[in-house]
Amino acid sequence: MGMPPFHLAFAVRDLNATHDFYVNRLGCKVGRTDEKWIDFDFFGHQISAHLKPEETQRVETNGVDGKSVPVRHFGAVLDWDHWHQLAESLKYQGVEFLIEPYIRFQGEVGEQATMFLLDPSDNAIELKSFQNPDQLFAS
Repeated sequence: MGMPPFHLAFAVRDLNATHDFYVNRLGCKVGRTDEKWIDFDFFGHQISAHLKPEETQRVETNGVDGKSVPVRHFGAVLDWDHWHQLAESLKYQGVEFLIEPYIRFQGEVGEQATMFLLDPSDNAIELKSFQNPDQLFAS
């Protein structure tokens, strides 16, 4: 059995813009919905966007490997090929990245592809992939 899916609930400013971003940009499927929230299938995990504009925050960052990485972020670890296809699709769509897609630790333990972007409510998302999935927790 693989890892169980996680669940994450987060605040958004606008449900229509959120729906458009997660479905049309990231390719997520919609689960249950209500007038104040939407569940998405986020790469096999359940995320719930709740309409609560006053709880959205601006992005704060820390320096990591010379890049400004958002402190608060969530994301998914994707298959290597899927990550590359999604990165190309997002570039083609003109999505603005916080950190452009690139390869970290190239040729080293933990080599990974990563990219950061914001949803319409400034929730930071990291999408990453490992050339060797067994190195997810390698140090």
